[in-house]
Amino acid sequence: MAVPDPLPIQHDAPVDLDHADMEKSSLNEKEQAPVDDPFGNEECGEVKYRVMKWWHAGMLMVAENISLGILSLPSAVATLGIVPAFLIILGLSGISWYTGYVMGQFKLRYPQVHSMGDAGELLFGRIGREVFYVGQLLFIIFLMASHILTFSVLFNTITSHGTCTIVFGVVGLIVSFLCALPRTAGKVFWMSTISAASILIATIITMVSIAVQMPEQVQNDITTSPSFAEGFLAVTNIVFAFIAHVSFFGIISEMQDPREFPKSLAMLQIVDTIMYIVTAMVIYCYAGPDVTSPALSSAGPMMKKVAYGIAIPTVVVAGVVFGHVACKYIYVRIFRGARSHHMHQQSFIATGTWVAIGLSMWTVAWVIAESIPVFNELLSLISALFGSWFSYGLPAIFWFVLNKGQYFANWKKITLTVINLIILGIACAICGLGLYVSGKAINESSSKASWTCANNAD
Repeated sequence: MAVPDPLPIQHDAPVDLDHADMEKSSLNEKEQAPVDDPFGNEECGEVKYRVMKWWHAGMLMVAENISLGILSLPSAVATLGIVPAFLIILGLSGISWYTGYVMGQFKLRYPQVHSMGDAGELLFGRIGREVFYVGQLLFIIFLMASHILTFSVLFNTITSHGTCTIVFGVVGLIVSFLCALPRTAGKVFWMSTISAASILIATIITMVSIAVQMPEQVQNDITTSPSFAEGFLAVTNIVFAFIAHVSFFGIISEMQDPREFPKSLAMLQIVDTIMYIVTAMVIYCYAGPDVTSPALSSAGPMMKKVAYGIAIPTVVVAGVVFGHVACKYIYVRIFRGARSHHMHQQSFIATGTWVAIGLSMWTVAWVIAESIPVFNELLSLISALFGSWFSYGLPAIFWFVLNKGQYFANWKKITLTVINLIILGIACAICGLGLYVSGKAINESSSKASWTCANNAD
């Protein structure tokens, strides 16, 4: 008996989903991790990472961004003048908003990207992964170092140099390490709310104190004539206020719905731009050209101690957020793939690895803080060497990757192509010129020696 031929396999034709269908499909899939998700399947895990809502992510970004950067802005205004500083702050804010949006789109296109190292692998292969990965870690370690340095300045101010500065640095190391022990960004978020409130209150106290003790004659310059090195050093300090991009991929990876990242970004940019402009202009207008950096030191002998005391959560937590991001990059790289189940356990291997990574990272940051104990110059060096690329240059390159072959498709694409080329040029200028002026300033700074017990507070 002849066997009938099997029925031909019916291949479903591609179906175009309308917007409502896409929304419904995405909601059904939200609880399931993509195949290439950096955290793997965490459905039954003891520790879950993808838990943050958009406003959680936004608050976390605000806490890490509005910290040390805001404290250097009044002195930047004193160097550049009111109008140039205002325009630069506004311009860099706009560029940062745009480049942050591009990073969000890049993450949606390539959900496997958890760090700049992952992005580097997409762009340049294995070599790109290692170069970007090391660069990102160095960048964040320098940021952590700047927070330890500020911690020592803070306690020297509060205690009137109560003990050796190195001791305060060690205390900062220990406190930061302990606060960074939680493994999920969702838990760090709760600390970030306290951080944001503390810097807001400390800044208001500083502005009121400076206004009360304002001398009868204060010189406020609309424009100034600084030397090139002084002017560009001030510009890099403003750049430092917009360098949170290095953590964006990691934060998006721990959001419940990464498509809501533009809301988080808008929250960050609106809040930090308003605070930067108000704080920088008000403090400068009342304190004049002799305003110190960090700006809290200008509040007067007693009130600066009060302001620094209130700012303790910001100095600690903002550094902890950066430290958490750096440790998470290493942690994910160790356990990614077949070993991802370790990330979702409370086992000795999982917890011990996290603790060891954190202790190592904060120790290296403390060594850097003791080696470069000058606030403005350290911020400038960080901005030039790393911030220029992670906040401006690389996002512009990401745009070219996302739009490959469409650079001149229409007027909109042509305009965006030109804009991203300009942003890439700005990144190159900030990096090259910034390294020159920050290196020159660090070399010429003889007032604060490294690895010393001397008071580093103004």
